Amino acid sequence: MAYILAHCSDMCSVDLAGRHSHGYVPRDLGIGGGDDVQLRYCLDCGQLQGRFPLSPTNIEAGRED
Repeated sequence: MAYILAHCSDMCSVDLAGRHSHGYVPRDLGIGGGDDVQLRYCLDCGQLQGRFPLSPTNIEAGRED
């Protein structure tokens, strides 16, 4: 299992559902939030670990986080 923590200082870029978001890490994507990207993934199968499925995100709904 690998754990990733990245600090992106308001410079996160996300393309999802034909929309683009730039700024803080969206909290509803399941990969962290604010300035930090945090995720775990399996080195054997490559799958992200966490609670899935996620609810529709603010980006998908056309709302700001």
